[in-house]
Amino acid sequence: MTSKIKVDNINKVSDDSNIIKKCGTTTTIGSGASNPIVVDGSAVTLGRCGGTVALASGATQTGFGRSGSVNWSTTPKTSTFTAADGEGYFVNSGSALTMNLPAGSAGAIVAVSDYARNFATYNFSIVPNGSEKIGGVNATLTLNVDGQATTLVYVDATKGWINVQNAEDTATGLLNAVICASVAGSCNTQAVDSNCGDYKIATFKGPGTFTVNSGSGPSAIVDYLVVAGGGGGGRDNGGGGGAGGFRYSNSTGYPVAGAPGSPLVSATGIQLAPGPYSISIGAGSAGGPTSGTADAPGIKGNPTTALGITSTGGGGGGSDGGAAYATAATTGGSGGGLGQNSTCGTIPSESGTGNNPPVSPPQGQPGGRLNGNPNGGGGGGGAIGAGQQGSGSADGQTGGFGAGVPTSISGGLVGTPCGSYRYFAGGGGGGVGQPASGTGGAGGGGGPPGSRAGGACGGPNGNAGTAGSGNSGGGGGGGGQGVPNNAAGSGGSGVVTIRYKFQ
Repeated sequence: MTSKIKVDNINKVSDDSNIIKKCGTTTTIGSGASNPIVVDGSAVTLGRCGGTVALASGATQTGFGRSGSVNWSTTPKTSTFTAADGEGYFVNSGSALTMNLPAGSAGAIVAVSDYARNFATYNFSIVPNGSEKIGGVNATLTLNVDGQATTLVYVDATKGWINVQNAEDTATGLLNAVICASVAGSCNTQAVDSNCGDYKIATFKGPGTFTVNSGSGPSAIVDYLVVAGGGGGGRDNGGGGGAGGFRYSNSTGYPVAGAPGSPLVSATGIQLAPGPYSISIGAGSAGGPTSGTADAPGIKGNPTTALGITSTGGGGGGSDGGAAYATAATTGGSGGGLGQNSTCGTIPSESGTGNNPPVSPPQGQPGGRLNGNPNGGGGGGGAIGAGQQGSGSADGQTGGFGAGVPTSISGGLVGTPCGSYRYFAGGGGGGVGQPASGTGGAGGGGGPPGSRAGGACGGPNGNAGTAGSGNSGGGGGGGGQGVPNNAAGSGGSGVVTIRYKFQ
């Protein structure tokens, strides 16, 4: 006969508290909140077939497996890998990557998230194990949305892995995403912006490559300054060369105390994805030479290209409009100024137009026309000022008044002190048959605010025009009257600067 113990309650000896208590149909095991129950055995069964095991309201459980979540690995994956059940992965892809799913078992769960936010550029593939399925299809799942994240749970052989969560992560705590970038090319540099320590400015004085190593998405924005090469001045009372086209953005609200505002600034920067971006710097072009018998116009400057933006070279200045040699100024980012008109020659009707081809905001202004006086050429157009008319006076042939543009995104040219700014893209001064020359427009090249270092001075009677400053986009000065020292000045080369948030 099997032994039996029949009791309703079991109490502790020490304090007579209940260890097991039966009250009606309810049996309570345990003697209070501070007294744990340990059940020791190789197998423990709770409940019965068809019954329910429930946690009391407010109680928690441990050791019963996951509750629909994964354990995230915080070391991002950078190459193809095989997932494990219960794991979540961040993917930092610089190329198209693949995740191989483990063999499916009911309740298995894996998750993945786009760490670099560039799945649109580098698609991420999820491959099922063997003949298993994803969403009922034995095929690769492709994630191709920047910031995308997904969670997959294996249900059964019919549907396989089911996507239970799909999201696009666009949240960020920064106005602009942090970008890691590098610069290549001779004489090209980057340094921390002295006006704001969270930004860097990359400066390109010559051709090179700006490479975004990481950082992407809607907030990976850079600001830019793209200035083309200036046009050369015209020979013999020639017009001043036009300034190179000027393109500039300020999407981050970057004021510098005392800097004049620019009507040419774009409020929209450029969103960049990881990868290399080629930079081409336009050279300034030659002015009309002293050799030869014909008066020669200046040559149009060369374009600068960067980040999908092209600034057009400055127009060349026209030459003397004498009997057989009347030559008009050329169009460009800013137009060249007209050369002197002789009383016996054909007078070109127009100076070189600016903003050609047209963009918005405009990249430059027209060159100066003539007022009928035979003793001087018109000034070359500048970024924000048209060239002045040639008047024949000693100081009348300037590039447009205040023609160059002040900008504080100019670090690296000469070493910009904190809070300062520089001028770019001033028109060249016209040549003049007088003892003094026409003055170039405020242009850049390291001059203080109000200086005219970028747009070169035109030549006075019997002298050559001066050259535009390097990496300013300034136009060359027109040659003065007389032979043989009446050659015109060449235009200044262009420049590119890129400002981005790096921390």
